[in-house]
Amino acid sequence: MTAEFTLNAEARSDLGKGASRRLRRNASQVPAVIYGGDKAPLSISLVAKDFAKLLENEAAFSHVLNLSVDGKKENVLIKALQRHPAKGYVLHADFIRVVAGQKLTAHVPLHFINEATSVGVKQKGGEVLHSLNEVEVSCLPKDLPEFIEVDFANVDLDQTVHLSDIKLPKGVELVALAHGSDLPVASVHLPRVRAEDAAEGESTAE
Repeated sequence: MTAEFTLNAEARSDLGKGASRRLRRNASQVPAVIYGGDKAPLSISLVAKDFAKLLENEAAFSHVLNLSVDGKKENVLIKALQRHPAKGYVLHADFIRVVAGQKLTAHVPLHFINEATSVGVKQKGGEVLHSLNEVEVSCLPKDLPEFIEVDFANVDLDQTVHLSDIKLPKGVELVALAHGSDLPVASVHLPRVRAEDAAEGESTAE
């Protein structure tokens, strides 16, 4: 992990839907809850503009965040966000506590590299179709990656890359694989129009 994310928060005792609405309307704050670890759930509020700025960085979703709650440090991961259905801003956030030495699960984005120069694309005119853009991993907090690379350099036409084909950082496991589900990640195929033209050409030749 190369970046550090720190955010100030305040504990709140005024709970319920009405209190949450007042927070968002009057103070431009986001209500949130911290769960997990060996502590009770903690209701907090975040400054909306600061939280929105942090979320602009993709890495924030797969990093351990340093929350300063009334001066007390909490290491957390973003567990879930509730967004406004039309405007997209965050209405509520759930965080999960991170405990050193205990494995955690988190969703990590996939970064696809060498797509344009892969065998199936550059030499055979295919295009890459993505089935997954992120994966759920299990690891210790110190091993949590910012992202995981999927190298397409040697992927041929009509070939599919599965979870088991991904080279993982040390200490990182894929949750789906651990449960016996080797999901497809991405594949290379001819563009639909070209594939239909090719099929039509074969039919005419026959």
